[in-house]
Amino acid sequence: MSTSAHMDDSDGRERHQMEHSKIDVEGYNEGSPTRTPLATSRAQSPYTPHPTIDFDGLSWPSRGTLQRREATEKEMEERLAKLSGAVRTILECVGEDPDREGLLNTPERYAKAMLFFTKGYEDDLRAIVNGAIFHEDHDEMVIVKDIDFFSLCEHHLVPFSGKMHIGYIPNRRVIGLSKIVRIVEMFSRRLQVQERLTKQVALGLSELLQPQGVSVVVESSHLCMVMRGVQKTGAITTTSCMLGRLRSTAKTREEFLNLISRK
Repeated sequence: MSTSAHMDDSDGRERHQMEHSKIDVEGYNEGSPTRTPLATSRAQSPYTPHPTIDFDGLSWPSRGTLQRREATEKEMEERLAKLSGAVRTILECVGEDPDREGLLNTPERYAKAMLFFTKGYEDDLRAIVNGAIFHEDHDEMVIVKDIDFFSLCEHHLVPFSGKMHIGYIPNRRVIGLSKIVRIVEMFSRRLQVQERLTKQVALGLSELLQPQGVSVVVESSHLCMVMRGVQKTGAITTTSCMLGRLRSTAKTREEFLNLISRK
């Protein structure tokens, strides 16, 4: 790694640690020994070396995100035409006739659908929350569970879908419950892997609320495992991300897991 790249990486780490210093009660200190008393706490998670909200107000943007969000009407039409052309090429490559009746308008339909499936790139946390954070003297767990979500696997561009369970312990600030669902929608309407989706939702809430703790559990079925590959229709993938007290305190974590398992 070059010296400049190493310096940039160090600057990013320092900035992230400052911005997220209040997320974890115990904190994450690079270089310090990890203490994990059995049945009491878990080791701290390695930090994510990117801030939740960048200087353009976007939330974990990709290279073309800003151009898409700020596109003019003409640029949007050009983007749709380009994407439609790519779909037509796919149809030709799989051995179909894109000019036959049933497929005649499919390229444009699919292009519009893909832009909808990935509309989360055009959103950001601050705009979604829109000030719906309120001061409230409440320090017990808040849970929203069984949130349906749909996303696209970035490896095969096929769907994965399921339910997300979110809990947090307020630190004198609460968020409108519908905003939690909108945050899930924003991050899931992108090309994703389930592990990153889980962590982005958790860190997004931490960035907004600076709570005592956050927990996100995701259960989903991946069509890349159902329609192709191993073709296991009953396989469910579960991921979790715990921050703050929900990570460091076993009893608090157990309470959350018990509550989301109740029917």
